[in-house]
Amino acid sequence: MSKITLKGNPVNTCGALPAIGSKAPDFLLTKSDLSDVSLKNYAGKNLVINIFPSVDTAVCAASVRRFNKDITSVPDTVCLCVSLDLPFAHKRFCAAEGIENVDTSTELRERKFGEDYGVRMVDGPLAGLLSRAVVIVGKDGNVVYTQQVPDITEEPDYEKALAALK
Repeated sequence: MSKITLKGNPVNTCGALPAIGSKAPDFLLTKSDLSDVSLKNYAGKNLVINIFPSVDTAVCAASVRRFNKDITSVPDTVCLCVSLDLPFAHKRFCAAEGIENVDTSTELRERKFGEDYGVRMVDGPLAGLLSRAVVIVGKDGNVVYTQQVPDITEEPDYEKALAALK
């Protein structure tokens, strides 16, 4: 269980992020076009998994915008943004913001990602949603970087995350 905060107030997650060097847990998520996506879809590429509570909040939206801008500078790398928002919310947001360089997904059909990645918040006002975190999976399918953002209102460390890929 990770202890994080929301505006300084304690919040717990259901577990811990996958260990660096471990095999990344597989997942079944649903993209904004309603197609299913799993870890296998990104085989042979670096995968930045940007995890957050909801694209309808300022900090979450900022993380999607930032990874959309920065991911193109890292060869053979894809960014997958994951939240519990409906695929329609992701599609609306991406269309309104001109987001084209990241994939967005949700736990629409299967609710295991949050547990397998240790990011489901188990208490506090956002209980049930995913915490803000970044997990990077290398081309070999192993975890090369993780960050559980300490306070949900803070953005991830983009520079450190992308540096893990260079």
